[in-house]
Amino acid sequence: MTKKDEVLRLLEKCSQGERREIFTHLRSEFSIHRLEADLNTTAEVILEAVFRSPDLTQRGVKGIIAEAVFLVKVLQKLPGWTVVDFVPGNSYDFLVEDTRGSLSIQVKMQRRLKGKPYIRREKFVVETQRTRSGRDAAGGATRPYRFGDFDILAVSMHASTGDWTRFMYTVGSWLLPRPHDADLIAVLQPVAMVSNDDWTDDLEECIYWCRSRVKRTIEPF
Repeated sequence: MTKKDEVLRLLEKCSQGERREIFTHLRSEFSIHRLEADLNTTAEVILEAVFRSPDLTQRGVKGIIAEAVFLVKVLQKLPGWTVVDFVPGNSYDFLVEDTRGSLSIQVKMQRRLKGKPYIRREKFVVETQRTRSGRDAAGGATRPYRFGDFDILAVSMHASTGDWTRFMYTVGSWLLPRPHDADLIAVLQPVAMVSNDDWTDDLEECIYWCRSRVKRTIEPF
């Protein structure tokens, strides 16, 4: 039996309190993430800061988590596709390409209302606009998305499933327009609870829809 095997065997016999003491001892030697060195603090302090932060900050953190999970669990496992290096400032979160060309993907979180998944007329809801507001050179608002800003919308369904790997997808050009400006994407979009002709939980299927160039609009609320 190796020393490691012996230690693991002894750990199994330790109480929860003793195991926590051992964990604390090891944490003084090993970091969890390189961000600890960058910020010169511990992961525990970083997590406590997030926990104590206002709702808006926590929503931002959840959005970042959704994007990271989408990259690692979905895009990096998508056969035949390569993720192009991220360029800040784009109107999409990811650009992927295969031998036929590239597609842009915007990732959003399923909307919550009072801490629970927002359901409107038997549909979930996603908010499709930028977090930060501003004005362009012509004085127009920069927070809204325009049709053509991204090819596919990926919605993290963590709010209703508790699973960071669950997403629903639709084609960007299929989204509902704003009532008074057909060039802009409406802020609140209905998300089907299960896959249908408008939404799918399979990214490859959504890519097929996108490249088929079928023109349609998702069913409204």
